Amino acid sequence: MSAIDNLPPLRQVIADHGLSARKSLGQNFLLDLNLTAKIARQAGDLSGCDVLEIGPGPGGLTRGLLSEGARRVLAIEKDTRCLPALDEIAKAYPGRLEVLNADALDLDPLQHLTPPIKVVANLPYNVGTELLIRWLTPPDWPPFWQSLTLMFQREVAERITAQPGSKAYGRLAILSQWRADARIVMHLPPGAFTPPPKVASAVVHLTALPEPRFPADPKILERVVARAFNQRRKMLRAALKGMAPDIEDRLLSAGIKPTDRAETVHLEQFCALARSFET
Repeated sequence: MSAIDNLPPLRQVIADHGLSARKSLGQNFLLDLNLTAKIARQAGDLSGCDVLEIGPGPGGLTRGLLSEGARRVLAIEKDTRCLPALDEIAKAYPGRLEVLNADALDLDPLQHLTPPIKVVANLPYNVGTELLIRWLTPPDWPPFWQSLTLMFQREVAERITAQPGSKAYGRLAILSQWRADARIVMHLPPGAFTPPPKVASAVVHLTALPEPRFPADPKILERVVARAFNQRRKMLRAALKGMAPDIEDRLLSAGIKPTDRAETVHLEQFCALARSFET
């Protein structure tokens, strides 16, 4: 039996159900149940929360979430091969696990969840960034989630938490840090996974802010930031020249030198520049 519950070890589960990770689905399985429980703990107290998990695979993190006291877990799994293993977990935790066989990009999970809601997932590498952006850009704020505790390739985690002046700083950092507190809480080597990926991984914890850190229209801010970083080697007066004939004056009024490059500009300055386009 495993160290966290009375179910079989994950290696046995994978062998019993013939579950080999599929590259086409971005799958890399975590088999150490003590490690998956540790990841679950990074999300804080789960006892009063519904938890959304994307891509549970054979259920290592799912078991961690349930053993750490999650009120209820909604697991969305695209791979039908994993469903029998997840059904065994559901039977071991009656009434606390619902599994949906669906593509997370096509499903609205809210009809299956009761607030407060936390998202905890070892995201499939091929959809992780897209899901994060969706969760950070809902039509209304605050979002449906209190926090996101997500595993990414380390490079993506560093882009989420990057500060101005670093090579990793860009659109993802601004999008994440405008509306949330973001920090890396765990690092995992390739050897923690089966099969081992070619890159290291990291867990990022994002806590939703009640309102954005600085006022700005989301669509205008995204447009300004996209233009700035799409030509990140250019001075901003050149990168943004198509947005307004008086772009140099707008930059100066936002506290930005026209000769600055995007990677040196702080979030507050980008928000100030975005506000100049609202009137």
